[in-house]
Amino acid sequence: MSLRLRLTLLASGALCVALVVGAIALTTVLRSTRIDALDQVVRDRAATVSALASDDRLPETLPVAEPGEIVQLIDADGAVLATSPNASRTLPVLPQDVLAGLSGVSTTDRSAYDEAARVAVQTTTYQDEPATVVATVPLTEVQGVLDALRVALAVVVPLLTVALGLVVWLILGRALRPVEELRRGAALVASSGGPGSLPVPARDDELGALARTLNSMLDRLEAGAARQRAFVADAAHELRSPLAALRTSIEVAQAHPQSYRADELAAELEGEVLRMQALVDDLLLLARVGSSPMASDELDLGAVARDVVRPTEPVTVSGSGHAWGDAAAVGRVLRNLVDNAVRHAGSRVVLTVGEGVVRVDDDGAGLDPADRERVFERFVRLDEARQRDEGGSGLGLAIAREIAREQGGDVVLGAADLGGLRAELRLPRTDLSS
Repeated sequence: MSLRLRLTLLASGALCVALVVGAIALTTVLRSTRIDALDQVVRDRAATVSALASDDRLPETLPVAEPGEIVQLIDADGAVLATSPNASRTLPVLPQDVLAGLSGVSTTDRSAYDEAARVAVQTTTYQDEPATVVATVPLTEVQGVLDALRVALAVVVPLLTVALGLVVWLILGRALRPVEELRRGAALVASSGGPGSLPVPARDDELGALARTLNSMLDRLEAGAARQRAFVADAAHELRSPLAALRTSIEVAQAHPQSYRADELAAELEGEVLRMQALVDDLLLLARVGSSPMASDELDLGAVARDVVRPTEPVTVSGSGHAWGDAAAVGRVLRNLVDNAVRHAGSRVVLTVGEGVVRVDDDGAGLDPADRERVFERFVRLDEARQRDEGGSGLGLAIAREIAREQGGDVVLGAADLGGLRAELRLPRTDLSS
């Protein structure tokens, strides 16, 4: 059964049980209340007639008020001394043997005039002789009301249960419609095998929060899949050249062993191997970015900047500041920016540290503003715009930006005060800087 059907049956069943319990309680209370009222009637009637008899003031016909009410005065031998107008003067309402076992108010089904009745019995004296006052009220009316109520409830309870079940079915259908839309969206994403977005309900409730969370999860999964595809494509593209060069050198050395000494071959292969190793390391780093959350600690950006600068490099560090981030990741970003600046600088590189920001300026040839975003693409090298040595794989800036964005920041390029290029690392500022 579907969730909608199960909830409908559960709600309808609970209502049915509640209605049945309520119906039983209603009939019980109604019966008890009505019988209490009849008991009070026969008790009062018996007391009244008993007082009249003891005072020898009995009227010719004993008074009654309730429909079907009977009152009689019976002597010790069971003969009727006086009666109400709706009973016989010769037929007692109760036989003598039954009457002898009664006292107070009770129910009897042996009345001479009714199948079941409430009876009040009270002893008295009449003309100085012992007598008994018997007052009865039939239970026919009460039974009729209770029977009619039971029939009505037997019809009403199922109708109310069915009606509520229909209402609950419609309400649940409306409430679960966003869930069905989410299911269809998820099925579409699963069948297509590509990026997808689940529909977000208009209301900002739990289902809306669930849809947004699932969309965030799908975006992260798609980003991870895109990184893996990019890694495979980049590795296949970039490793082809160094592997081909290595294979060519080895084949030439095998074909002409007399032309290649071992030390010459090793020196020629070493450069390609080191370049391929650096390329593989960068590719693996790019593939790992975003695969797991990074730490977010309060960092002393000045200390991080000074740690990444090598003593032999023409780099100066000034200023201080703090930011949130992972020390190792931020250090890797600054190291890549410093490497890029040193590679293209004329003679100076300056790191300026501020609150939530580190600026890396060089005095090189600079970069055309139209290329300042393109250089963040993988394997892009603008040799004609910025002189470079044999190092670099074209991944340094791409790695720096992806790590910075994973930390909640970014890397942007601009013009430096030294005349060259400025790379600015921006990170989330700490509370100390607010």
